[in-house]
Amino acid sequence: MSSSPSFSDRLAVMPQYLIPQQALTAFAGWVAGSQWGGATTRIIDWFVKRYNVNMAEAANPDTASYKSFNDFFTRALRGDARPLAAAALLSPVDGAISQCGPIAGDQVFQAKGHGYSTRALVGGDAALAAQFQNGEFATLYLSPRDYHRIHMPCAGRLTRMVHVPGDLFSVNPTTARGVPGLFARNERVVCVFEGERGPFVMVLVGATIVGSMATVWHGVVNPPRPGQLREWAYDQDAIHLAQGQEMGRFLLGSTVVMLFPQGVMQFESDWSPARPIVMGEAMGQWR
Repeated sequence: MSSSPSFSDRLAVMPQYLIPQQALTAFAGWVAGSQWGGATTRIIDWFVKRYNVNMAEAANPDTASYKSFNDFFTRALRGDARPLAAAALLSPVDGAISQCGPIAGDQVFQAKGHGYSTRALVGGDAALAAQFQNGEFATLYLSPRDYHRIHMPCAGRLTRMVHVPGDLFSVNPTTARGVPGLFARNERVVCVFEGERGPFVMVLVGATIVGSMATVWHGVVNPPRPGQLREWAYDQDAIHLAQGQEMGRFLLGSTVVMLFPQGVMQFESDWSPARPIVMGEAMGQWR
């Protein structure tokens, strides 16, 4: 982790240190949730054209039927649009692989010159982080054009959820190269599950103008943004989610980071940084 980001990457992210991230995100969330009739439809149509969104995959391809931009952004897909592969572990999202591979001790690789600790990622819980010492991780980036619901890579029982306050930097590849510890400093929602081979974690990472994040068991987690860590325990609630079942969504796009314990899984041989992925494709197998 000794090398440094390029000057061009540092220069590109410098304005993000200066903008009012929280205020901008709150405003974007208000705009995305507003219902403005024809104006909303025009915004959606512009977005579809600008980002080449494939509306043929949507359960409802009629852009005029979405009352708000958020309704459009979190749109469901047709039932046959994402068949589930016959694999132990599935990609939970559409997007691209930012990074994946082994955790070096407690260090997760972010980009050349940058890493962060599992403890920082999960909100400071040393006991939780220790379960992933020398384990495996995957960081998956969702671009604006992607489907933004998040699904289960394998079956699991929910045990905890933690909302960790933080910054709201962009999470695009340039920012990942230019901002140290990006995914462990941005606002995030840490979801802890118990699966067939032990615990695993799915971290929903916020970003600039990501108005909020939601889970199927809680609803919208943020806002509110009280500026302090919040935690929910589900030991007594028996919340079980099947492989491929929706577990959450981003209201505007971001990143998912997954952690697995040492020695329990291996990624598919073609899983490597920058590779496009779709929800439901094979991600890996149990060892």
